[in-house]
Amino acid sequence: MKKRVVLAVGCRPDAIKMMPLYKELLTRNSIKPILLSTGQQKQNLEKIFAEFSVKPDYDLHIMRKDQSTFEITINVLSTIQDVLDEIEPDLVLVCGDTTSAFAIALACYYLRIPLGHVEAGLRTNNIYFPYPEEMNRKFISMIAQYNFAPTKYAKANLVKEGVKEENIYVTGNTIIDTLPYTVRPNYTHKELEWVGDDKLIFITAHRRESIGKAMHNMFKAIRKVLDENKDVKAIYPIHMNPQVRKAAMEELGGCDRIHIIEPLDVVDCHNFEASSYLILTDSGGIQEEAPTMGIPVLVMKKTTDRPEGVIAGTSKVVGTSEQSIYKEFSKLIKNKAAYAKMSKKTNPYGDGHACERIADIIEGKEYQEWKN
Repeated sequence: MKKRVVLAVGCRPDAIKMMPLYKELLTRNSIKPILLSTGQQKQNLEKIFAEFSVKPDYDLHIMRKDQSTFEITINVLSTIQDVLDEIEPDLVLVCGDTTSAFAIALACYYLRIPLGHVEAGLRTNNIYFPYPEEMNRKFISMIAQYNFAPTKYAKANLVKEGVKEENIYVTGNTIIDTLPYTVRPNYTHKELEWVGDDKLIFITAHRRESIGKAMHNMFKAIRKVLDENKDVKAIYPIHMNPQVRKAAMEELGGCDRIHIIEPLDVVDCHNFEASSYLILTDSGGIQEEAPTMGIPVLVMKKTTDRPEGVIAGTSKVVGTSEQSIYKEFSKLIKNKAAYAKMSKKTNPYGDGHACERIADIIEGKEYQEWKN
């Protein structure tokens, strides 16, 4: 009898990272993968499912306008029990650090269903940064029987917290497995045509902890560099959060060297990254994707839960002050040697075979730990 494995997704980032794993599990004769969507970000999830030509087997339909973390947790817990009772899974997989992933993990604990955590072990060791993600992922790791750590640094975090080593598997990050599906050699887009031969700066900024002074500092520094360098253009797919949009309009409005556009689908986003000269971000996943493409990343945060890129020299944490962001941004625009040092292609987060390793582990086969 095939092992019933539920892959649960709730938000865009974890859906992207779970799609290649779902595809891999479909190829395994001993596994019946079952795709469960919480429906938390319905439109985003539907686009990702369509891109990968898959359909969820179950949808919890928890999407509500402006719902809080309390409501997400309550809605997941109130709807998932009947679904899990019907499926009777042998294993449930969640990814990352979303509130829906935490709620699903908690439900599995209550129902005594084995849990696997994809992308386990990322930490800042500050329970309010990122908030609430840091505690979400700590809770999930406490519950999970399978902790699929992307790197040895993530494994070390788990061991330090008391997770048994026999429950930790270093696999690489599944986001690297996603890129062959999404990055395309002949990709074109009208926004890239607008950039032309200028240097493209790709920007993502939306984190909850960035909103306020930090975000204004980011945008001021970016505006200053754009004003000073006429061979540089920026594209910023802006988040739906009205506070983010307000800050962007106040600091970047009227600048003809930046295009503020609506959020991009995963294929567009990855291909914009691949076409970039430099990326500025306060986000997480993009720190993992860009080094594989040879694109330097400036992390506009006080710290990062993804230190592997910093150690490899492909990313740099620049903080949230206007002066520090401006200084490092300007340096990479003007100093060719500094840019060349950061633009080397490397894979500090994976080798593109994480999903194979995870599938082997689920099947009970021997697996080769990824040595990053």
